[in-house]
Order: sequence, then structure tokens, then C-alpha cells
Amino acid sequence: MKTKLALACAVLAVAGSAIAADGATLYQEKTCIACHGKDGKKPLMPDYPKIAGQNVKYIEKQMTDIKSGARANGNSAAMKGVMVIVSEEEIKALADYVSKLKP
Repeated sequence: MKTKLALACAVLAVAGSAIAADGATLYQEKTCIACHGKDGKKPLMPDYPKIAGQNVKYIEKQMTDIKSGARANGNSAAMKGVMVIVSEEEIKALADYVSKLKP
């Protein structure tokens, strides 16, 4: 019984990681789409950045810095509320996804 339970937990953990690693799904679920547009090229407000095609490490750093509070300039306050629901793994998946969008 314990072996089956442990196996079930392991399968769920792997499945959860696979789902969390899907940047396209996360882009919608974490509400990135609302401010940056469906393709990362048409932001809601003119002063919000176009993020499609940005360097993956740059995107990751900006999200990490906003989440930690290291970046608090410009419109980062708007993102701070969203970043509390985004894990480090999800940041990496989102950065990878956004970096591959055509600018």
C-alpha cells in the first residue's frame, strides 16, 4: 500500500512539473497575456514593454527581481502582485516561452 501511494505521489509530482513547465499555458494562466498581449507584442498600455523575443536571461532576471523587490521602478508594482503566484520554475518556463515569441 505504501509503495502504491509513494508511486502515485511521484507520478503526480512529475505531472505537475510537466504542466508547470509549459510556458504557453503559464503565459495565459498567470495573466501575462492581459498586460503584454497574446503574442507579447501588443501591450495593454503604451508604457508596458513589448516582451516577445527578449533575451531569456534578461526576462528571467526582470521577473526574479520584481518578485524579490530588487526591481521596484516603472510599472514593476503592477507585476509585483502577479509575481507572488509565480514559482522559480515557472519563471524559467515563462522566460523561455517569451524569448521564443517572434518580435
